[in-house]
Formats: sequence, structure tokens, C-alpha cells
Amino acid sequence: MAKITAAEVNKLRKQTGAGMMDCKKALVEAEGDFEQAVDILRKKGQKVAAKRADRDATEGCVLAGTNGDNSFGAIVSLNCETDFVAKNDSFVELTQSLLNVALENKFADKDALMAATLGDMTVAEKLVEQTGVIGEKLEIGSYEVVDAAFVASYIHAGNKLATLVGLTKEAPEAGKNVAMQAAAMNPIALNKDGVDEETINRELEVGKDLARQEGKPEAMLDKIAMGRLGKFFKENTLTQQAYIRDNKLTVEKYLQSEDKDLAAVSFKRVGLGV
Repeated sequence: MAKITAAEVNKLRKQTGAGMMDCKKALVEAEGDFEQAVDILRKKGQKVAAKRADRDATEGCVLAGTNGDNSFGAIVSLNCETDFVAKNDSFVELTQSLLNVALENKFADKDALMAATLGDMTVAEKLVEQTGVIGEKLEIGSYEVVDAAFVASYIHAGNKLATLVGLTKEAPEAGKNVAMQAAAMNPIALNKDGVDEETINRELEVGKDLARQEGKPEAMLDKIAMGRLGKFFKENTLTQQAYIRDNKLTVEKYLQSEDKDLAAVSFKRVGLGV
């Protein structure tokens, strides 16, 4: 039987992230062949991943960032099964490495990110490998991007919530403020044009039912419902929400107060249970 040194075990541990005993067992099984030992650990990861495929991965780490010229931003949510794993430094580092790859390559969707190279394997293979190392189901729960003249990002404390905001021009402070607004107020759309027809029809029906319950005349119900729809837009669309740092201004007016040509053109928000 090949003699397995502590240095070889440590080298395998550093490359794969697997535990010391798992690395030693893999090297013993591979009779000292390092690459074969790596394959053994990867196959172990695949077996664990298959066993845990039906588990719920509702915890995780959500990170956001932008590329060098702030023209592209991405949010990556790497999900796992327990909060204990989600808070582990190595798990946060793994999430950050996925985000870095996404930003460097400006991937448009999750499929492109999963197929990307991370070290000597694809992202998809890396997640399988780390499932074996960690012993929990891992998956990319969400991947969102924003392209704009200037993109700002915000990560809420605890890495459970992150946002991106696209602006018409460079404005780092205003961008961060609006990204924080999106995190705190959870708008459903950028403006009323972004609200889907189903939501609008539902709000109109709710508005009419409420007015009817209040004893308002049938002839007035449509008008009252439209008024309530307007209030709904103000409360639930980013640009029309009251700005959280000065509720005398909407977010749209706040941006214009910073620069008359400054406006928000898009946003994304990803949160875990928030």
C-alpha cells in the first residue's frame, strides 16, 4: 500500500476543501494517485448531491456587486440547507467567487454562470463537489443582472438581501441610497408601466369591493378604485415611493434633486425570507 504523507493529505484538502480524513481515505483508495483521489472525492460529492436532491435549500448567502466601470451588476444567491453553513466564511467566499466570475464575464443568465469555469471545473461541478464536502444541498437560487450607464449595488447586513439599481449616469452616493430604498421598501416594479396587468386588475377589483363595503354608490366604484390604484402605485413602485430619507420627495424627485438628468432605469432585489 502506498505511503500517504501529511503533506499530500493537506494538499488535497486545500484543493478540494474536503475534510482531512476524507482526503486521506481518498488517497489510500487511489493508492497515492493525487488526480485519482480528486476524482474519488468528486464522485463522493455527486453521490451526496443525488441523495440530497429532494432537500430544501432555503438558507444561503446573497451577494451583489458591479464590474470595473459600473456598467454591469449582478446578484448571486447561493442556497444551502442551514444557516450554520450559510454563515461560514468558506461558504461566503464561494458565493463571492461565483459573483466574481459572473461580473468578469457579464453573464446574462444562470445557465451561462453554471457552465462557466471556476478553477479546474465548471461552476455546476464545483457545486456538486462542495455538496460532498459540506454535506448539504447547494444550488444557485437566484441570479439577477442589471446593465445601465451606471449600476449601484447594496448588500444588507447578514448577506440575506441584496439589490442593484441602474441609473442614467454616474452617481455613486445617490445610487447606493436608491439601492438601499429598494432593499427596505421592496417595490414590485420600477414604475407603474412595469406592473403587470393581472396585478392591476386585482387591485382594481379589491378597490371596488372595499368601496362597495363602505356603502359608496355603484356609479362611483370605478373612479374610487382608480384612485386607490394610484395610491398602490405610489406605495409599490420604486420611482414613485416616498424617499425613505425625506418622505416629502419621491425617489424620482430625489434623483432629480441630485441631477436634473439623473433617473433610475432598472432595479433587481433578491432576498432570503425578507
